[in-house]
Amino acid sequence: MEHPFILSCESTVDLPYAYVTGRDIPVLFYTYQVEGTTYTDDMGRDPKALPHFYDLLAGGALPTTSQINQYQYEEFFDGLLKKGDVLHINFGSGMTGSVNNARLAAETLREKYPGRRLEIIDSLCSSSGYGMLVDYAADLRDKGCSLEETARWVRDHCKRVHHQFFSTQLDFYRRSGRMSGAMATLATILNICPIMRLDDGGRIIAYDKVRGKKNAIRRTLDTMEAHAEGGADYAGKCFVCHSNCLAEAQATKAALEERFPHIDGDIRICDIGTIIASHCGPGTVAVFFLGDERQPDRK
Repeated sequence: MEHPFILSCESTVDLPYAYVTGRDIPVLFYTYQVEGTTYTDDMGRDPKALPHFYDLLAGGALPTTSQINQYQYEEFFDGLLKKGDVLHINFGSGMTGSVNNARLAAETLREKYPGRRLEIIDSLCSSSGYGMLVDYAADLRDKGCSLEETARWVRDHCKRVHHQFFSTQLDFYRRSGRMSGAMATLATILNICPIMRLDDGGRIIAYDKVRGKKNAIRRTLDTMEAHAEGGADYAGKCFVCHSNCLAEAQATKAALEERFPHIDGDIRICDIGTIIASHCGPGTVAVFFLGDERQPDRK
């Protein structure tokens, strides 16, 4: 199928690579480092890669991640611009400064390709919420919408992609210094699950805590009902992703199906990729949906 423009993204969409390429969306890959070794964000291409990553975490490794630099963007965009106009949706600036490098690369390449259009959009999203935004953009492209029309929709809706998530394992937060040891130990003893979201700038906000996984799922769904388009009658897409806790993701999906029977299509469950998981560790479940505009931290 011939498209009116090229839609591209980055590996932190946390969707399977086979799905993204099946939708004809070129991907630029992030990398992470563990003890001097660099690994590429795999997106499910090698079924052994993600289990190996969690084995490293279980062994005490603390991965680090890097921005995509200007040269990498230039090389990636150059190959695409040879084929047509490009709409690139970036990993959100609340999580990384890479979007600034993408914009610098675009400025350079516009001089080289004056007859081409290269549009850069900061998604203000993360993980499969970023993926859901890109998926909606692909729907518009496939319907024949122009680059301008698709870009306008993405900019109008990026802050309306809600990211609601909770964590059931806090040891990684303790080891990585994101939570004090005493706090993590107490939370584990009391079976506390932090409840988090992304704010309007794409930054993580921890706004509540509950005891137990069932209450965490219930609190997440209550928040979704309060903010989703149509409330309990929500009829848009819904994605769920998880970091090495499939049972909790499946329980969340089942609860979503019961509470929101009009969701568009099947609720997609995806793995949180190695880049996001390098910061959250195992035990995180996230739910993504379209709703009202995300708000800043009101604390």
